[in-house]
Amino acid sequence: MRATEEIKMPRRGFLASSSLLLVGTGCLSASDLFSQTAPKGPDLREDLSPAEMGIVNNSIMAKDMDNFWHKGYGCAESGLMVALRFMKKPEDLVWVAGGFVGGMFHQDLCGFLTAGVMAIGLYAGSLSVENEEAKGLLSRKTNEFWSWWASTAPLHCRDIREGHKDFNVCHRLGKLASARLEDLLKA
Repeated sequence: MRATEEIKMPRRGFLASSSLLLVGTGCLSASDLFSQTAPKGPDLREDLSPAEMGIVNNSIMAKDMDNFWHKGYGCAESGLMVALRFMKKPEDLVWVAGGFVGGMFHQDLCGFLTAGVMAIGLYAGSLSVENEEAKGLLSRKTNEFWSWWASTAPLHCRDIREGHKDFNVCHRLGKLASARLEDLLKA
């Protein structure tokens, strides 16, 4: 095994170099060239921003999420459970979502996304409307929810969880998804 060489740099030289590196990186990221080659992806913070906190605090479903998330329920189960309670549907329907937890146990489509689509299906199918009207409503609301999700987070669990050791990012997304879903179910 080969020994590594140690580079010695005076503290003052290091500070000057790192300052120049930070300034150069800031200029590069502000340039049009950089923004075209590296588009900004969804914000996968672990904590709610003040604006998001306002949305969550005004949502019955988002507040109810804390009663289920990581308390014996996974992502899809929690998402569907808060929707079932909001729609006053039988809570034992939650087991329909059991196989969708953790991206269908394969870190595939996010459980909060699939739970939202399931809830929209239950909502559309429970209306006393003709089948074609229910399908139109289902299609419209599912497309709205999907578009919102795609602008908020990656579709797949593995991409959401990458680089996150705990599930805080999932909890944040679950609350936001619940609030968005509640808005769709009210409209």
